[in-house]
Amino acid sequence: MEGTTRLAAAAEAPPRLFALADFRRLWGIGLVVFLVRWLEMLAVSLFVWQATGSAFLVAMMGMLRILPMGLFGAPLGVLAERIEARSALILIVLASLLTSLVLALLAHLGALAVWHLALASFINGIGWAADNPVRRMMIGQVVGPERMGQAMSFDVGSNNASRMMGPTVSGLLFAALGIKGTFLVAVALYLLALLAAVTLRTRSGRMAPTGESVLARMGEGLAAVRRSPRLRGTLLVTVLFNIFGWPFTSLVPVVAQDRFGLGPEATGLLASMDGVGAFAGALLMAGLARPAWYARLYVGGLVLYLMMVSGFALAPGAWAAGAALLLVGFGQAGFSIMQATLVYLLAPPEVRMRVLGLLSVCIGIGPVGFLMLGVAADALGAAAACALTGIAGLLALALTWPLWRAILTQGEDTKP
Repeated sequence: MEGTTRLAAAAEAPPRLFALADFRRLWGIGLVVFLVRWLEMLAVSLFVWQATGSAFLVAMMGMLRILPMGLFGAPLGVLAERIEARSALILIVLASLLTSLVLALLAHLGALAVWHLALASFINGIGWAADNPVRRMMIGQVVGPERMGQAMSFDVGSNNASRMMGPTVSGLLFAALGIKGTFLVAVALYLLALLAAVTLRTRSGRMAPTGESVLARMGEGLAAVRRSPRLRGTLLVTVLFNIFGWPFTSLVPVVAQDRFGLGPEATGLLASMDGVGAFAGALLMAGLARPAWYARLYVGGLVLYLMMVSGFALAPGAWAAGAALLLVGFGQAGFSIMQATLVYLLAPPEVRMRVLGLLSVCIGIGPVGFLMLGVAADALGAAAACALTGIAGLLALALTWPLWRAILTQGEDTKP
């Protein structure tokens, strides 16, 4: 009888995430997008720094990848409800593939210029802005709300794995083949992602036209955020991360070469260290994190991240800087996994895609931070600018405590 009970329980248990073919495909597409992002970010930073010697312009390349989130994140969240998600994902991957192909051809012909990279960064940023309301929404549909935290751990874990591999591979490619090699690898990877997108079986369906304008539907998403103190707090902390935390990544190659005198290969290795920490943190959280811990991991991850940004900038040598970046990545794991998970769980299901679009807008506030960091880096030096942004972020987090402390309370979560 006991054996029969165990067999029945096993039969009723949901399949493991990677046993779901469409989760594997969506995870694989994310892995490619993340890996190419880190491959290209380092190569673009090295190319622009060598071509111009301007830390400000290097920071602006990162800013242009974020800018479309602020400009288009909310409308994309609304429009995604009216477009079949698989078709939208195919278009996103195809556009990114063509962008990398054009850049590879320009580099091969010796005609690549900084403005080409700026335009491509902006185009790829549009695809990034669509990731939350399209691909991550599809992940939720495939795995169900009750396993969204675990799914996000694996998804963010792939991002962190790409941060381990991407800069190192990019540095080696840049040293051996120049920036052309990076874009050729990107094209090959995007072809694999395109194959995965085409073979997806999940269909999202389209929301029937209601006669409401895009602005009206965006307003419904905003109203849901206003009604939820925890959701408001979650989005505010996202804004703080993207103003004071994320922009420093664009200057890691500049600090590595300007302060520590590293070449492209060693620069790539140093830039990968936060990915090592983030990957380890994501694996730990995938196995151990519980819903009651989500909010604390979210805020605590940001605090650790900001502390170690300043630690990296003030490090006496490359080894100490690498250790600080390792801890930066660990903080990033807690923050980024719980960011998408909390927003998904707290948003009412009927406006979830629109709220995920608003999350992209909050991430898209990042250009403010990139601009401030770029100006500070040209005036004070890249290392001093990074140290200041970490300290300023901690101060901003402390001053806004009354606005986000509701995140740490329990009981408001939307039921699946």
